[in-house]
Amino acid sequence: MDPFEVRMQFLTLLKRLNASQQSIQKVVGYALKYFSSCGDDLWDCIIEECQKGSINNRINILYFLDSLCEISLLAKSRPQSSKQDRNAHSCYYVDYVSRDLNKIIEYVVPEGRQGLPNLMSTKQILESWRSKRVVDPQKVDEVLIMLENRKDSSIDPQADSRQNVLPRHEVFKRIEEDRERHKRLRERRWVQPVSHNLPPNQTPQLASFMPLTDDGDGEGELTLDIEFENDWEATSDWNEDDDDAAHEENELCFPSKTVSMDLSA
Repeated sequence: MDPFEVRMQFLTLLKRLNASQQSIQKVVGYALKYFSSCGDDLWDCIIEECQKGSINNRINILYFLDSLCEISLLAKSRPQSSKQDRNAHSCYYVDYVSRDLNKIIEYVVPEGRQGLPNLMSTKQILESWRSKRVVDPQKVDEVLIMLENRKDSSIDPQADSRQNVLPRHEVFKRIEEDRERHKRLRERRWVQPVSHNLPPNQTPQLASFMPLTDDGDGEGELTLDIEFENDWEATSDWNEDDDDAAHEENELCFPSKTVSMDLSA
């Protein structure tokens, strides 16, 4: 197909996009198939539909981008043929998402009450991208702060609650699609990214023999270090609740013995 036909067919797929994985994977496959020849044009189509589509379609596009980023990183990790050498150092659509992240979120969560239905789902995806290092965590933090400020400014008791009200059938459709999206997001939330720099024929090493990495290593940061950082940031300091929990566990293990444990040291 020529570039014009590719663009028109892609726009049609985006307009028909819904929350089902079958629909999302169909559009993802199409976007990757024509990335080398029409990547810029297809990305323009995504931005255009984010700007002009309905509020429900915009959140569908954001979930589509979530899957597109995942598949793009997997495609990058595969050995490149000589025909694809010019894309060997590209993260495919991840680079576009990182570059235009602010613009995407502004379209998906517009200012005012209109954007409130997409707010929580958008924050969930952003937090997932941050924890899995799909996008620079600092850039994600900036967008999350912007969303928090927008949430506070959107609460206007004087606003007309009848404005931008969705039709009844659209409300029920949104409920079903939200259920499908949240189920999928919960399934993927624990998955951490893999290293994309492993040579094709190299056997993975044991964790004890792997070098230490940090945020500055970018894509070279090991999954093990990412998991440790996430757990370290989410774990609080030892406190009285931890003492009580330890004593309760001790009583359950040794019910007939009274063992005094000093865990404050």
